[in-house]
Amino acid sequence: MPRKTTIAAAVAAAALAGAGAGATVYAVADGGPTRTVTTRVVATAASPIVNTASGALSVGTIYKQSVQGIVEIDSTLSGSSTGSNFGFPGDGSGSSSTAEGTGFVYDTNGDILTNAHVITGASSIKVTFQDGSTYKATVVGSDLSTDVAVLKVTAPASALHPLTLGDSSAAEVGDGVVAIGNPFGLDDTVTTGIVSATGREITAPDNSPIEGAIQTDAAINHGNSGGPLFDLSGKVIGITAQIESNSGGSDGVGFAVPSNLVKTIATQLIADGSVKHPLLGVQVGTLPPAAAKELGEAAGVVVTKVEAGSGAAAAGLKASTGSAIVGGESYPTGGDVITAIDGKTVANAQALRAAIDAHAVGDSVELTVVHGGNSRTVHAKLGARTTS
Repeated sequence: MPRKTTIAAAVAAAALAGAGAGATVYAVADGGPTRTVTTRVVATAASPIVNTASGALSVGTIYKQSVQGIVEIDSTLSGSSTGSNFGFPGDGSGSSSTAEGTGFVYDTNGDILTNAHVITGASSIKVTFQDGSTYKATVVGSDLSTDVAVLKVTAPASALHPLTLGDSSAAEVGDGVVAIGNPFGLDDTVTTGIVSATGREITAPDNSPIEGAIQTDAAINHGNSGGPLFDLSGKVIGITAQIESNSGGSDGVGFAVPSNLVKTIATQLIADGSVKHPLLGVQVGTLPPAAAKELGEAAGVVVTKVEAGSGAAAAGLKASTGSAIVGGESYPTGGDVITAIDGKTVANAQALRAAIDAHAVGDSVELTVVHGGNSRTVHAKLGARTTS
């Protein structure tokens, strides 16, 4: 018989402070293969909802008005499939298996939003609504770089109860949040917590950085992947996607792909079935102020590689030619340092990537660049990195 496993949000084994080991992120499919990538460790304790804005809805109200729009997603896979780059969801056993996640109704056309890693490698997908009705789903499009996917079901209008995407940029630390999903196959489970942090960087299934992720202490477990994270007005401000954990279960550090990014990606997937990400054409690192002072360089984003034929190459950006050790850390030297984009200071590589992602393919960006103490302004046209 097929073996049913539950999709995990990306699970992290995080070393305690002072333990002498770094943190790794690994994904599990209940005994399946794992793949490690590095990530930032953030420790937090479970917290109650403490910031409830005037007019906030109760948890019960949010559940009642949204539960009909939340679905269970079951993917059938061949045993040879290992799923996404996180190790999801196949088990490599050579026999068929199923994997379970969560999703929610996006519109009255039958479009369903979930995580890309929930459906990667699936040979067939079914979606089950809160009333028990089940429909076969097709993949409209999937973007591993942001871990967002759109499915479509042919269901009657009476079964489709779209949830509303909110403004993730308005989320503040301490705001109350509610997560609803299917952890461990327990349908329509509600957990609550707060926004623990905003602007986090998490790693996508294809190892691309996802900027602006929302960190929460609301319990997120295996099977929650792809489900909605609500603010207290009942709007979706993120798709729950990852956790960091020593135990393999919720340790109070979860992450959601922000709704503003989800909306941008979903719009492109529905229109074209693929996503074109803006591309400057550089690899970069961060040169912090202390190290920059020691090296006699400008602080900012140092260029370590320029891709041939890119907008960065056309703009004349130069990559680093050497390196130097400061405070036990190695930093690139001899290259251009980007200090601002479109007149706004960028202090680190994450800020530069976020600024690029806010543009569209074909846009021209203005970069302030320092090299050898001399500052100049260049303009670079953004290319496209297409995923599907």
